[in-house]
Amino acid sequence: MPWFNYIGPLLEGAWVTVQLTVYSTVLGGLLSFLFGIGRLAANPLIRAVSISFIEVFRGTSLLVQLFWLYFALPLLGQAIGIDLRLPPLLAGTLALSLNIGAYGAEVVRGALQAVPKTQYEAAKALDFTPRQTLWRISLPQSIPEMMPSFGNLAIQNLKDTALVSLISLGDLAFRAEQIRNFTQDSVTIYTLLLFMYFGMALVLTAFMKLLERSIGRWR
Repeated sequence: MPWFNYIGPLLEGAWVTVQLTVYSTVLGGLLSFLFGIGRLAANPLIRAVSISFIEVFRGTSLLVQLFWLYFALPLLGQAIGIDLRLPPLLAGTLALSLNIGAYGAEVVRGALQAVPKTQYEAAKALDFTPRQTLWRISLPQSIPEMMPSFGNLAIQNLKDTALVSLISLGDLAFRAEQIRNFTQDSVTIYTLLLFMYFGMALVLTAFMKLLERSIGRWR
């Protein structure tokens, strides 16, 4: 079979990969800020929940998290009489989001703690509330510092989407494996797969660089 006949199915899989990457990166970014800020909260309960989230999802394998959400969670639901079955796309998105959110939370925490203490002292002297200090002092200075790390996490997240093929979600890696099993043309299939992932990574890198410059101007 000519190599160009592979392009159609691979593009269908690439579209699923793009959706997974976008959904999980956005949701993971929101979780990063939620738990990264919570990690520094004065409330001990919020801090404990945030620390637990970060340590659990950083300390366990993404593959195990994915299998637990897709295979184990429905069994748990059956035991308590609730239907907890997740569609493959939702299970994949959640697993990737929780994983990137845990790593991103540490990025947020580190950037917030890197803001000079004199800035916080000035906010206190101006009688800012903790919320005002966060929104007017901490985040405007720390978000630009987070962007390079978030860019790296986004690229890693794109590559991690290949794991969802193990729950039969028709992403790029799953489509490639289907074609390879049918044609046994491993060299061509995996070469196309390599270049398609590389192309998507280049586009994602360019977008993150553009976002980084835009945030720098905003500050």
